[in-house]
Amino acid sequence: MSWENATMDRPKTSPGTDRTLGFVLVAISAVLWSTAGLFVRMAGLDPWTVLGWRSLASAVFLAAFFAMRSRRRAGAALRRLGWPDLFQIATSLIATIAYVFALELTSVANVMTVYATLPFVAAGIAFVWVGERVDARLLVAGAVALAGVALMAGAAMTARDIAGNLAAFATTVGFGLQLVHVKRHPGADMPLIMAVAAGLCAILSWPLMAATLPSPSQIGAMAAFGILTTGIGYILALEGGRRIGSGEAGIVSMLDVVLGPLWVWLAFAEVPSRAVLLGGTLVLGSVLWYLWRSREGATAVSP
Repeated sequence: MSWENATMDRPKTSPGTDRTLGFVLVAISAVLWSTAGLFVRMAGLDPWTVLGWRSLASAVFLAAFFAMRSRRRAGAALRRLGWPDLFQIATSLIATIAYVFALELTSVANVMTVYATLPFVAAGIAFVWVGERVDARLLVAGAVALAGVALMAGAAMTARDIAGNLAAFATTVGFGLQLVHVKRHPGADMPLIMAVAAGLCAILSWPLMAATLPSPSQIGAMAAFGILTTGIGYILALEGGRRIGSGEAGIVSMLDVVLGPLWVWLAFAEVPSRAVLLGGTLVLGSVLWYLWRSREGATAVSP
């Protein structure tokens, strides 16, 4: 059953309730996504090995979820995959590979700093692709967040950092495309699409992985990485993104920017600089302010 059919079968909700659910789903996905750097550090392996095991775990999880939900219609759903679905699969594949390499090449704080441009990327893509209007509150919150990004980018740059930041930007563009694409094609079956993308990533990574078998704790870290981020977090983000604007989904996802470095700081003493802490505070403040103003606006127009 596609997400489109699932939407048709759901009881109808008010626009305000559906919008609130969208914010909640995207916020939960941001918390789950913020654990990515933590699991990469816990695994302590090369990028291709992390990609292979992570993708295998997420592919198995998503395939099981899809099979349970679709039952005997799984084969028919696979045959119905069209060009829009293949575009989403390719975009997810590229973004996933770039994200893991970014986390390996530079600090989690740097990756999150680049990822903080997601609201602007998503809003720009939506404006060009589907003509989606940009809310004034989004621009104000985005400007404050951009100031936080500028502070967080104050650390010295090395060639490795630059490569990591470029990979992080490729991830940001890829996820921005996905947020807009899922609104343009609301009938897309995202669990199936993400399962196929994860399976392809595992296949591509397998020949390049380390020949030795990782320890049980390393495999556990990579499995948790795949299930929580790609398996659950990604689906929640894209499903929530259907209910709110692309720029809004991007700015709520910026909670990841603050929480990602926090977990690594607490677990591995990868201490962010004072500039990173101050910038992260501005980013988090802009997200909370935008959510508060959006809720206030929704209350004002409700009957």
